[in-house]
Amino acid sequence: MKLPDIIIAIDGFSSTGKSTFAKLIAAKLGFMYLDSGALYRAVTLFALDSGFIAKGSKVDEKALLEALKKLDVSFRPTAGAGKFHTCIDGRDVERRIRTLKVSSSVSYIAELAFVREYVDRILHEYGKKGRLVMDGRDIGTAVFPDAQLKVFMTADPAIRAERRLKEMQEKGEKGTFEDVLKNVQERDKIDSGRAVHPLKQAPDAILLDNSHMTMDEEMAWLDKILNERWPDGAR
Repeated sequence: MKLPDIIIAIDGFSSTGKSTFAKLIAAKLGFMYLDSGALYRAVTLFALDSGFIAKGSKVDEKALLEALKKLDVSFRPTAGAGKFHTCIDGRDVERRIRTLKVSSSVSYIAELAFVREYVDRILHEYGKKGRLVMDGRDIGTAVFPDAQLKVFMTADPAIRAERRLKEMQEKGEKGTFEDVLKNVQERDKIDSGRAVHPLKQAPDAILLDNSHMTMDEEMAWLDKILNERWPDGAR
């Protein structure tokens, strides 16, 4: 399928499979994939390693703001078309940013206006040429409000917790369903209620509830949307 140089924005709640869905779309279309959540996770990991997050999730905002002036967070291509790993100052941190420890603090970092500005600057640089698939929580509402296709993903919290726990177990990480479900619900509350760019469905975004969908069904759903909007691209 050959499409114009569009930007596809995938927003939605945590553990809905946004990243997996977006990566498959990018690979299918030959687009670049960017995970905005990975950037927030990278900043969170950096803040944890630097001692900027105390117990109770209190953030030393002044220290973090100053440190971001020199922090280099980027994406590095890996083996396989369209695959990128997140790096901090050139170091691959893809595995470390996916831990429950980072997941438990990322919403507190992501709600800070100066952090969102920092991440947005990085994303805008990558998005200048189009042909981009990006997922996150405010891509279609704040980062790229003019994206040509917007999808908002949701799923039942318990199902999302099961998915997240399975992903953790496959990586050898420990956790209980109760702890993961609590984390999912807390992130939903924080992400939807933050003052700066809260998680919400853009008026022109298409809702995708994948609670009981397979990935093949999700891709078939996407094909239908693309064929309807860009019929010439299917030729």
